[in-house]
Amino acid sequence: MPWFKKKHTLVIDAGNTNVVFAVTDAGQIIHEYRHETNLRTTADDLAVWFLSLLQLEKKDFTAIDAVVIASVAPALDYALRAFVRKYLKLEPVFIFSGINLPFELKLPNPNQAGADRICNAAGVRAHYSYPTIVIDLGTATTFDVIDAGGDYVGGVIAPGPQASLQALIEATSKLPHIHIIRPERVLGSDTISAMQSGLFWGYVGLIEGILRQLQAELGEMKSIIATGGLAKLFQDHIPGLTAVDMDITIKGALSLYENQKGK
Repeated sequence: MPWFKKKHTLVIDAGNTNVVFAVTDAGQIIHEYRHETNLRTTADDLAVWFLSLLQLEKKDFTAIDAVVIASVAPALDYALRAFVRKYLKLEPVFIFSGINLPFELKLPNPNQAGADRICNAAGVRAHYSYPTIVIDLGTATTFDVIDAGGDYVGGVIAPGPQASLQALIEATSKLPHIHIIRPERVLGSDTISAMQSGLFWGYVGLIEGILRQLQAELGEMKSIIATGGLAKLFQDHIPGLTAVDMDITIKGALSLYENQKGK
């Protein structure tokens, strides 16, 4: 069936580094567009970018009949809502702890659970065996735990490699900007290779150590999922890794939206 004759759900994942627009059909992501997060972005900026891309691909935006938003960038929420209302003529559904969830947030203060972490938990429930740890290697490095009953029970938040690098550079006078890569050796032979080793192998140690401690506290996991912009860089050094799923947040947001529709 032609694209324009179908109805599609647009899932927007607004993170600290990128905003991802994913067009979905029958629960599957069919198109994905990525824009650098800019807190000064307006509704009109988003329209020019997104609708132009659809036009280039000869896609009709009127085929979108629902929008769900998972945002951890509150400063963008107004522009995102205004874009959806003004240009798509729809009312977006925002994911947050107060919506009707198909699982429990077993936290002292559930309102502190971010939309990305709620969506990751939902994505696990929809696609993987649990108990599970989701490692999100992005601006922050987070570990989220979904227990054997499919409920979200908490996690760990650490600075991401890029944030750590930026802090290191800002706190010193002579260290250069570098690319984060996997060095062949731990021992660095100059400033750049020493920094690359410290960042990469230091985060390998962090990942291995936190996974070991979490499973010592909670027992062995049935699955360990990695996501986020640096997941593929570190995937060979994540013990017990089940899958790298770059779209687990979007999948989870879509699952939560479908759950809301069914109520």
